[in-house]
Amino acid sequence: MGRQRRKQLPQEPIEATIESLAHDGKGITHRDGKVVFIPGTLPGEEVSYKLTGSRRNFDSGTLLNVITASSDRVEPVCPHFSLCGGCSLQQMDSTAQINFKQQTMLDNFSRIGNSIEPEITLLPLTGATTGYRRKARLGVKYVAKKGGALVGFREKQSGYLTVMDSCLVLHPAVGERIEDLRSLISSLDSCDKIAQIEVACDDTQCLLVFRNMEPLSDGDIDKLDNFGKEKDLKIYLQPKGPDTVVPLNELHQTVLSYRLDSFDLEYNFLPTDFTQVNSEINQRMIPIAIEMLELTKDDEVLDLFCGIGNFTLPIAQQAGVVVGVEGDEALVERARSNATTNELENAEFYTVDLQDEESGGVWLNSRYSKVLIDPPRSGALEIVQKMVKIKPQRIVYVSCNPATLARDADELVNNQGYTMVSAGVMDMFPHTAHVESIALFVK
Repeated sequence: MGRQRRKQLPQEPIEATIESLAHDGKGITHRDGKVVFIPGTLPGEEVSYKLTGSRRNFDSGTLLNVITASSDRVEPVCPHFSLCGGCSLQQMDSTAQINFKQQTMLDNFSRIGNSIEPEITLLPLTGATTGYRRKARLGVKYVAKKGGALVGFREKQSGYLTVMDSCLVLHPAVGERIEDLRSLISSLDSCDKIAQIEVACDDTQCLLVFRNMEPLSDGDIDKLDNFGKEKDLKIYLQPKGPDTVVPLNELHQTVLSYRLDSFDLEYNFLPTDFTQVNSEINQRMIPIAIEMLELTKDDEVLDLFCGIGNFTLPIAQQAGVVVGVEGDEALVERARSNATTNELENAEFYTVDLQDEESGGVWLNSRYSKVLIDPPRSGALEIVQKMVKIKPQRIVYVSCNPATLARDADELVNNQGYTMVSAGVMDMFPHTAHVESIALFVK
């Protein structure tokens, strides 16, 4: 029996009213009772679109024309927005964006969290909406038909790299030099052997890690060296995994660091370490978390998924003892070093896979009065379930995924008897649908 032919999609424009936004910022409408996702649209808009994909449970469309625009619609600040997948909400007013993110968090509490809600919804934390991004991974591909090397983010609805010459959300030292990077890579002998560029910026400098899949020629090394000097960028190479990252030469070797001004702390980090991409929001987020914990010198505090000590060090300044736990040994080493640099002797650190249900050890006991949790997108259900043993008075949960925050909040509120005193969103990634939030749970 022959393979069934895929049903051909209609080619003519289809008119629709956008009903709402999905969690990823795509507009939602229905066609013949089936959900259709259309990027670049806003609730209440009358639009025409072309059907571009069909699956069992939903269809996908491409916006052709906005017939009746939402009052929240604005002109995107970036000329590449319609194609580039780096941003999804530039067509939406910034205030409307953060309101959408707040509503997304509250809807998740209601739907996934089994109808829980915070006693207080905090005012959203917002900052600059361009030039904010200090960390990024840029794709690189040499495409002769498109005039040479492409550098940037993937297109919205494909795996292809966007043809772009600038990026308004990246730190300007890099975002304004995408065209320069394209020219540089196009000129290399190894133009087709550079797979990506990792961007890492600190308070005063920017560093680029070129993922070179083959050793570079002397000529290529000279070109990278000169580019770095001319553009005031530090250049590193990564021939294999993250542990192979090395400076191009001794002149490019540097130490990346950022200050936390309100606590007079300094953090050193490596270009491949996890750090918050938005320094302004991080500077304002940490004091909020510390205030929520209501620390005293009598407190012993547990900081889970502590990374390089972003929260651990300011906690150490105000608590009696803080124990930081993290799954990445390299980050734990950096956290220990940062504690030493800042002369904090009451911080202990352990390397533990916190997403392993069996995880435990000397750090896991009932001595802690306060806990801070800052997990990856997958959340912290395994560790949240262990709060039954620890029984802290206060838990501050910093989340980058409202769905897993709501799931874990359900466990704390409905199964362990905590009250969700407050919760709010922080605009860590303006112009994207990424929702960063913070919540306080009190026993």
